[in-house]
Amino acid sequence: MGDPAGVGPEVAARAWAARREHGLPPFVAIGDIAAIDAVWDGPVARVGDMEEAVRTFAEALPVWHLEDSGPLTPGEPTPAGATCALHALETGIGLTRTQASAALVTGPVSKHALQGIGYTHPGQTEFIAERCGVAATNAVMMLAGPALRVVPLTVHIPLAEVPERLTGELIVAKARIVARGLRRDFAVAAPRLAIAGLNPHAGESGRLGDEEIRIVAPAVEQLAEEGLVVDGPLAADALFAPGIRDQYDALLCPYHDQALAPFKALHFHDGVNLTLGLPIVRTSPDHGTAFNIAGRGRADPGPTIAAIAMAARMAAAREQSCAPAK
Repeated sequence: MGDPAGVGPEVAARAWAARREHGLPPFVAIGDIAAIDAVWDGPVARVGDMEEAVRTFAEALPVWHLEDSGPLTPGEPTPAGATCALHALETGIGLTRTQASAALVTGPVSKHALQGIGYTHPGQTEFIAERCGVAATNAVMMLAGPALRVVPLTVHIPLAEVPERLTGELIVAKARIVARGLRRDFAVAAPRLAIAGLNPHAGESGRLGDEEIRIVAPAVEQLAEEGLVVDGPLAADALFAPGIRDQYDALLCPYHDQALAPFKALHFHDGVNLTLGLPIVRTSPDHGTAFNIAGRGRADPGPTIAAIAMAARMAAAREQSCAPAK
């Protein structure tokens, strides 16, 4: 559910209420059951195993109650709530790694609240990667929606640090993971990737910057030699136009906002944050805890519904890709 004082419990409950409309598969909410009761008066079933969750899903929202996180006021995070969110995350990872569940959908957490209880990871992705035995550098963030998939090559760093952090090795490593993820989790047999330039107009042959010549172009050449279909460096101001973006299965961008600003313009309500390079399927709604509206009945369940539906599709594609040929 994420932080019990955020909108996670509400959107989980409202996703269950919309399960038939959107054809959602059975899922279980993990955390403090009181967080659901505080924001929703629909049917709830307290469950202790996944089989029970599946049996009760048609009639009630299954909740795997972990612990009492203390007095709960929506919109007011507490250390006990952050602890519950962390334990819920660990439980979800464990259930998915043991294949008791097909996928993990993580609700929004408060990094500030988690840091207050000694949490040192930059976000949930790094924590999940560690628990799965994967180096954080091999866990690639992708934002996916019906019309667009984007990958920021550098993520939560100051813009001034991007030119230093953007290397050919980084581009090649992430492009490989993206291509493999598209094959395994999206059933894209021959992925087509585009890599945006760092500078305006992709540097204009060095007049506006030489990172495209020194870094991006050699990386694209190496990837092409490996057999991947990759174009770049491409001017980012035109890359997101419908006639251009539609030619590719994913767009890789040097920095965070270059990828996420156009993505959120298109998919603010149905965009999904997912992690490639993990041994499990992990998705997340692309929004935060929204403490300012928690408990007011205003939270949009659309991103959570999209995250659950995409997790199910990815799990099915991965299962199919691992099935023995007949």
